Amino acid sequence: MDLPDAIARFLSKPGAEETTPFGPEVLVYKVGGKMFALTMPDEFPARINLKCDPDRSVILRDEYDAVTPGYHMNKRHWNTVVLDGSLPAKLVRELIDHSYDLVHASLPKAKRLTGN
Repeated sequence: MDLPDAIARFLSKPGAEETTPFGPEVLVYKVGGKMFALTMPDEFPARINLKCDPDRSVILRDEYDAVTPGYHMNKRHWNTVVLDGSLPAKLVRELIDHSYDLVHASLPKAKRLTGN
């Protein structure tokens, strides 16, 4: 999976929006005002930060060199995923979905979206 595919996946999520709160060089993807992904599109290889269950984060980091503690993020809850082709696209899609689902589930009931 490449960065344009990942961005398309972010934006395909119900209620997802692309924002630039840290400046134009960092794209932040939110649902209900809360971040579930971010990337710096000018980086090579492309990298995305995704929220992840802490126990699962440890397993992923042990299993895949392309999954590391979240760069400039809470390392317990965020991973940086390098899109260098070493991870199966199916896994990257699943990690994006997992990040979105974690954030979506944490939203107050009034902000939670349906159709998930």
